[in-house]
Amino acid sequence: MTLDILVKNVAVWGREGLCDLGIANGHFVSIGQGSASAEAVLTLDAEGRMAVPGFVEPHIHLDKALISERAPVNVSGTLTEAIEILWEIKRNYTVDEIADRASRVLERALSNGISRLRTHVDVDPIGGTRPAEGLIRARDRFRELMDIQIVAFPQEGIVKSPGTEALMREAMKLGVDVVGGMPFNEASPVDSRRHIEIAFEIAMEFDADVDMHVDETDDPMARTLEVLAELTIKHGWRGRVTAGHTCALASYPRNYADHVIGRLREAGVNMIANPATNLMLQGRLDDYPKRRGVTQVKELLAAGINVACGQDCVHDTFYPFGQNDPLEIAFLLCHASQMSQPAEILKVMDMVTNNGAKALRVPDFHVAIGAVADLAVLDARDAREAFATRAPRRWVIRKGKLIAEAKLEMRRCFDIEAKPVT
Repeated sequence: MTLDILVKNVAVWGREGLCDLGIANGHFVSIGQGSASAEAVLTLDAEGRMAVPGFVEPHIHLDKALISERAPVNVSGTLTEAIEILWEIKRNYTVDEIADRASRVLERALSNGISRLRTHVDVDPIGGTRPAEGLIRARDRFRELMDIQIVAFPQEGIVKSPGTEALMREAMKLGVDVVGGMPFNEASPVDSRRHIEIAFEIAMEFDADVDMHVDETDDPMARTLEVLAELTIKHGWRGRVTAGHTCALASYPRNYADHVIGRLREAGVNMIANPATNLMLQGRLDDYPKRRGVTQVKELLAAGINVACGQDCVHDTFYPFGQNDPLEIAFLLCHASQMSQPAEILKVMDMVTNNGAKALRVPDFHVAIGAVADLAVLDARDAREAFATRAPRRWVIRKGKLIAEAKLEMRRCFDIEAKPVT
C-alpha cells in the first residue's frame, strides 16, 4: 500500500517512545517503527516532536466572538455590564455577520489544531433564533474540517425571560445539539431549580446532552451546582451533563465544597474551567483579599471527576483577548490553579485533549489503527515545553489530510564576535 501521509519519529501523547504513523484513506493504517521505509505521497519527519490527536475546545461563544470590534467598552469590567452591552447589539444581529465572525474564529481554531469544538449560542427573545441560525451556517461551512456541537444557551434566564423556553425548543428543531442553561441568573432559588428542570425536560424530549453555565459568580451562597448534580441523578443523565465556570465553588467553605464535589462525582458531571474569562471578570468589585473565581480544579481532579478547560470568550464584551488556542488556555490554567509539578502538567494536557473529548462524548479520540487520522504535531518535546512556548503547530492533519503547516524558520540578522574572557 502507498500511504497518503507518513509521519516519522513522532512522540504520540499517551504512548511511550517514538513511532511512525502511516495514514491512508483518512485513517491510521500503521503504527510502529516499521513504517519508515513505506512509500508515501507525503513524508513528514517529526524529529521527536510530540503530537496529540487534535485539541478539543469544549466551551466557547462563537456568536459573540469578535464583537468587541463594534461594541462599547465594558467600563466596569463585570459580567453584568458585559451582558447588558450585548442587548442592543443582539437586537441588530444578522445571520450572515454571525456566521462570518464565527468562521474567522474557526479558521484560527483549525490552524491551532482544534478538531472538536462545542460552542454556546444565545437563545432569547432579544436575538431570537438568528444567532443559532448563524452558527448552524458556520458549522455547515466547516463540516468536513471540524466536528462542531452547538448549545442553546438561555443567558437571559428562562423563567424570568418569557418566550425563551419556546425558542430553545425551536433552536433544537433547527439543528442545535445540546441544551444549555444559566440557572443562577434567575430571581430566586425556586426559579433557578425550575430553570434546570426545564432544561432537562427539553433534553429528554430531544435526547440531548446538557451543558450549563453554573454559578458564574463569586457569591458563596450560589448553590445551583448541587441542584444540577441532584437533578442529573434524578433524570438518569449521568455522563451527559457538563457544568461550566462554577466560580462559586472556589468561594465555598471547605466542608460544603467537599459535599458538592462528592455529589458531582456521584452524578458523573463533567466540569469545564474557563481561566481566561474568570480571572478577568471575577472579584472585580472585591477589595483585598480578592477572589479570582477559577473553580477548584485540583480538588475536582483528585475526586476522579472529568475536568476540561475552554477558551469561553474571544474579543467580546466579556474578554478583550483570546486566540482560541488550547495551549494558551492550558498555560493560564497552570498558573491559576498552581499546577506546576510534572504530574500536574500532564493532567492539564489531558484537560485540553482527552478530558475535553470525554465531556463532548467523542467516540474516536485516539491514535489507533483504524481510527480517523487526526493529528496535531507540536514544535515541542513534551507538555511542559508546549505550554511554556505555546508551541507552534508544526503540522495539523485532519481526516488524513494536511490542513495547516507552520514554517519554523528564524533568520539571524546579527553577529556577535566571540571574545575570550579576560
